[in-house]
Amino acid sequence: MTPVGLWRSIDDKTGEPRAEIRIVENAGVLTGRIEKRLDKTAKPDAVCVECKDDRKDKPMNGLEIIRGVRKAEGKDLWEGGKVLDPENGREYTAKLTPIEGGKKLEMRGSFGPFGRTQTWVRVQ
Repeated sequence: MTPVGLWRSIDDKTGEPRAEIRIVENAGVLTGRIEKRLDKTAKPDAVCVECKDDRKDKPMNGLEIIRGVRKAEGKDLWEGGKVLDPENGREYTAKLTPIEGGKKLEMRGSFGPFGRTQTWVRVQ
């Protein structure tokens, strides 16, 4: 069970699919990019206006939203990196946990004691 692969993110408020995110591993570090936006209101040429770092004004399609995540020793859990919410430009501490035999991924973004969890579905 690994987070590596293609995932469909599901909005935790509306239950609607938001995007497809491809997570890859390079030298033990996970990164994830928006491969395709599924939101009905998404403009194809949209850029990350709210981003504050090197991703500012970069196209949403292809935008790296997961950085620096590593496997926790002895656990089916990946953590220690950041996840970006391109809607508001904020970065959160990331925690990725494959569930249901790797068919789903719990993506938790937190800021101090606050956070929220989305359940992403693996795209076959």
